[in-house]
Amino acid sequence: MATEAVTLLAEVPLFADLEPAELDLIAVVMTERTFGAGEVVTVEGRPADGFFVIASGQAGVTVQGQPVRTMSTGDSFGEIALLMGGERTATITASTDLRCYGIAPADFRPLVEGNPTLAWKLMGSMSERLS
Repeated sequence: MATEAVTLLAEVPLFADLEPAELDLIAVVMTERTFGAGEVVTVEGRPADGFFVIASGQAGVTVQGQPVRTMSTGDSFGEIALLMGGERTATITASTDLRCYGIAPADFRPLVEGNPTLAWKLMGSMSERLS
């Protein structure tokens, strides 16, 4: 699992500056999750529960009930939830059988707190995305 998750994480903009060993630290605490076609993964307005990267399948994204985009292998969602919590800004529904790797803030936070280099790189990446 960790190898596939590392490969997927390396393509996520938030984690693009991380070294393979740093990606592996994250990947080993990720959990593989599966969702059947039509199953809701996240609900807009509900508390954010973490970050997901899609390993296979497709998912639809809606905001205020309106379709916004379709996500597929390699796409990710929940970066803000991972770092800051808050509420989900969109509903994600599996369009096909969907396989993801996910990490909850409670599992991510100790990694960042215990690794200042990782924290610094993520802060820089997040700053770039927000500016």
